Amino acid sequence: MTSEKNKLGTQVAENPPESWWQKAWKSQRENLQIVIIALSLAIVIRAMVAEPRYIPSDSMVPTLHVGDRVVVEKISYYLEPPKTGDIVVFTPPEKLQEEGFTQDQAFIKRIIGLPGQTVAVKKGLVYLNDQPLVEKYIAEPPKYQWGPYRVPENEYFVMGDNRNNSNDSSRWGFLPKQNIIGRAVVRFWPLERIGEV
Repeated sequence: MTSEKNKLGTQVAENPPESWWQKAWKSQRENLQIVIIALSLAIVIRAMVAEPRYIPSDSMVPTLHVGDRVVVEKISYYLEPPKTGDIVVFTPPEKLQEEGFTQDQAFIKRIIGLPGQTVAVKKGLVYLNDQPLVEKYIAEPPKYQWGPYRVPENEYFVMGDNRNNSNDSSRWGFLPKQNIIGRAVVRFWPLERIGEV
């Protein structure tokens, strides 16, 4: 290391030359900080606010098709309970887990029955508290009989819009509220069918 005298005669050490690594670090440090902040925000938003989901089956046809991608928001159910007609994403209840489904295999269905309501399926119609539902969103009328059963407290009765090809509450029972991840609100893919669900 060389040194030189300043105007007062004091020895001043020269800085050693920077390595390529130090130069690269200085030039990219701010970019790295931005990336870390962005990733942190993305993780928080996905965990607590909203997340994208892929539709893997035809159980929600004609509303949602295989390959559709939707945004699932997670905030509203902290403020108000789910409503009839909401399309919800949820982790498999205990009975489905016993059949081999895992926690990371999320399902998507429409809420039909709320806690305390009575649900029945008969003669091609779904009845809620003995009143037939008008359901313009289904693929075809259900070809099976079910119920009537009263929905327990803190649970929901959910069905796929493709009634005759859906692994839903008519097969495995009621959905516990704590299994609900969030509500599907917007389809963002494919682009030609972008919009609310």
